[in-house]
Amino acid sequence: MNRPRVLICFLFILLVSGCTDFYMICSLNPFYLDKNVTLVPEIEGQWGALPLRYSSNSKDENNVWNQKDTTSFWKIERRIARDSYKNKQGKDSVVFRPMDSYHVTLTSSDKDTMKYSFKMVLFRVNNVLFADFMPLDNTGLEKSRLASENYFRIHTLARLVIRNNQPELSWLGAEYMKEMIENKRVRVNYRWVPDAKRLLLTGSSEQLTSMIDRYADQPRFIDWDMQPAKLRLKRIN
Repeated sequence: MNRPRVLICFLFILLVSGCTDFYMICSLNPFYLDKNVTLVPEIEGQWGALPLRYSSNSKDENNVWNQKDTTSFWKIERRIARDSYKNKQGKDSVVFRPMDSYHVTLTSSDKDTMKYSFKMVLFRVNNVLFADFMPLDNTGLEKSRLASENYFRIHTLARLVIRNNQPELSWLGAEYMKEMIENKRVRVNYRWVPDAKRLLLTGSSEQLTSMIDRYADQPRFIDWDMQPAKLRLKRIN
């Protein structure tokens, strides 16, 4: 699907879906450049997900996440490419090649066999670790916040911190991004959908990386601890 058609379809979905209390900021293009991509072996494995409060003053539990986000097992493994070729004898052969990205699968712990799959790319900017999420064949969107935010092949951005061997993910919120743009704290190309009251970033990966390089490691611009969508992963095996 070409870029203009993707943009039109995505804007239409935003329009008919209306508004909720929280949206992750989403982008048509990856938030990373290949030169910044990294691997973190300790992220691999099977995890349980625990929602985190974004404010210590809040008396209520974090209600950003849907059921499948926190009741599913998170399986994270390095993606493997399967390349076919013919050897010197003319026979078909297969080579398995590790890739610089991860496959994230959310599998329900109950009788529901539905799975949600994402490509996750880890990258560093100014020595800060980030995760770019992109969906892979998701269904049943109403049961997962992460899946519904990634309905099309769009990208969401999270900061990743590993504390006491437990990964903590904090996704950049659309409302937070909207305020930064309105206050001219950041400059990035975007589209605004008035009826849905939601942003879609349309800037290039170079532009997005420049934004992250300039602002994402400074709490006065982007306070990752104050983003509503936060999860801690606890290892199962």
